[in-house]
Parts: sequence; structure tokens; C-alpha cells
Amino acid sequence: MTVPTRYREDETFVLNLGPQHPATHGVLRVKLTMDGEYIVKAEPVLGYIHRMHEKMAENGTYAKFLPNTPRMDYLGALSYNHGYVMAVERAAGIEVPERAEYIRVITVELNRLSSHLLWFGAFCLDLGGFTPLLYAFDDREKVLDLLEMVTGSRLTYCYFRFGGVYNDVDDDFITGSREFVARLRSRMPSLYHDLVSGNIILQKRIKDIGIISKEVCAKYGATGPVLRGSGIEYDVRKNEPYSVYPELDFDVPYFSECDSWARYKVRMEEMEQSMRIIEQALDKLVPGPVVAPKVPKILKPPAGTCYAAVEAARGTFAIRLINDGGKNPYRLKLRSPTFSNLSLFGEVAEGMLLADALAVMGSLDLVIPEIDR
Repeated sequence: MTVPTRYREDETFVLNLGPQHPATHGVLRVKLTMDGEYIVKAEPVLGYIHRMHEKMAENGTYAKFLPNTPRMDYLGALSYNHGYVMAVERAAGIEVPERAEYIRVITVELNRLSSHLLWFGAFCLDLGGFTPLLYAFDDREKVLDLLEMVTGSRLTYCYFRFGGVYNDVDDDFITGSREFVARLRSRMPSLYHDLVSGNIILQKRIKDIGIISKEVCAKYGATGPVLRGSGIEYDVRKNEPYSVYPELDFDVPYFSECDSWARYKVRMEEMEQSMRIIEQALDKLVPGPVVAPKVPKILKPPAGTCYAAVEAARGTFAIRLINDGGKNPYRLKLRSPTFSNLSLFGEVAEGMLLADALAVMGSLDLVIPEIDR
């Protein structure tokens, strides 16, 4: 799509989308240069809620930074928990018990489901459909109830510990998780696919809209569903295996259309795969400890550099940890997926209708606090 030939620089105007606007899903401002209904230029403006997480990590012990991780991507907090503890465990040489690893995977995948369900409801709401939001939040509440049982929280989970998890799961959690997976799987065909995926209005709004080529993904470092919606089969759980994911059988959904419809389909398929992972992990949950023995309260990993990456709900979350042998990280560099995914928006939105650009922004599944770290 290109800007109409009638475009004249002296006839454009600037439209501020945000920073307080429902379509931006957070404190994000997009400065739009418009020619009528068409976007000439889109400039994301960040920094409204910057909290200096990386600098905070350098000024506290390793354990003190644990509550910071869920404050970045609050919708997929456990993946960020997971990435951070993995980096520290690798640096300190801590072995995690098998049961704890499976509990981590179960809770992370439940959290991925809750994140995708919220995205599904909010995306439909952006496009004018209110009813799907109610069904999605109905199912999401069941996930939050399950995670609250073991973490004590419903949003900003801080459940993982160096060497394991905070506490064990009980039979109620295991039974509830199996029941939830069965419930969601039974509801997907009618309440999600028949009602929404097969809806001609949705398809007209997002098919062939927001084309993100493989080259653009590579240029900006896009990952997650955005990358897989552009035909690249890359998932950290498969390509850089960690935890017990190599012991589990699941597929990596990807589609080659490169449009908003492809990114929609990736996330819908990912929910199916998360349910497969949860069921297998529950079956493999063996008795045993849930935290490694004799982990010091104050860690002092040996000097060196360590790297860890996980597949979060929005893409690759990576940590580069530099230690100097002290009780505080010398340097902590966080790589969040949404920053890269948002960076490509300006190029993709050029020449697009404003209404279509909002649909594309929704398909990127932005969470602003993990951009403004």
C-alpha cells in the first residue's frame, strides 16, 4: 500500500496517538504524520514509564532483582522470572531438581495461555468486537485462579527461585490444570474459531494488511509470533532448548502470509501447543524436591559472563549477565522482544490507512513496560 499520489507535504498534519489512548495498550505515543486518512510517517515515542531496571539490578543483590522481572512484561511475568533465574543459575552452577523444572514449564505455559487470551480479547476489541473479550476473560480467570494457588499472585508473579520454585504444587493444582486444559480445548472450536477466526469481518480487517517481510523481521530483530507469522520457524524452546522442553513433544506454528492474519493464526495455534505441553509436563511430574539444597541466601557467582534466553509470549527474552565475584551483578543487559517488534511499525505503517494501522499494532501484541524498562 502506498500513500496516494495527491500527497503534498504542505497539506499534511500531525496526529498524536497516545500516550493515553486505548489502541496503544499502555503509555505509548505514536506521532503520526497524516495525509487525510493515510499515514505518511509513524514515529513511536518511548520513555514515559522508564524505570531503569538494569541499573537497579546493579545496586542490589541477585535475589533483590527477582520482583523486578514480572514488572516488565506483566502479562507474561513467569517467562521473565524464568529467564532471570536461569541466567543466575548458570553463572553460579546451580542444578535445578527435575520436579521443579516441570513445575516451571507448567506454570510458564499457563501464563502464556493467559497472555494470549488477553491479547485475543483486546485485539478483537480493537477491531470493534466486544463479545470475544468476555469469553477470553472468562477462560483467563480460570488460569489466574490456578496460578494464584501456587504463586499467591494473579499478575506480577515472583514464583521462581534460584535452584527451583518457591513452593510445591498440590493435587488441587494438578487436577485443576487438567480440567482447565480440557475446558479450553472444548471451547476453542465454537467460541474462538467459529465466532472469531471464521468471521468474515475479522478476515477482511486483517488479511493482507500489515505485511511484514522476512527481510524487515531480520532488519529490526523481530521474534516470537511476529517472526513466525512471517514464515520463519524459530522458537527458543526448540532452537536453543532449555529446561525440560527437549523432553516434550510440541510443534512450532508458523505461516508465510506475513500479514496480521498470519500473526493471529500463530497465536491461536500456540495456545493449542501450550495445552499439549502442559498435559505432557503434568504426566511427567515425578515426586521429589522443588528447590536445590544449600543454595546460599546471598549468591556470589564467580567472575565471568553468562547468557540465557527464553521464549516469552511475545518473543525472545534474553539476559546477558556480567559478574565480578561480588554479591551484586556487575552488569545486567535485558533484551525484550516487544522493543524490536514495535521498532518495525514505522516502516510497516507508512502509506497505510489509520484504521488498518491500529489493527497492525494490535497484531504485534505490545506491552509497553517491557519496552520502557
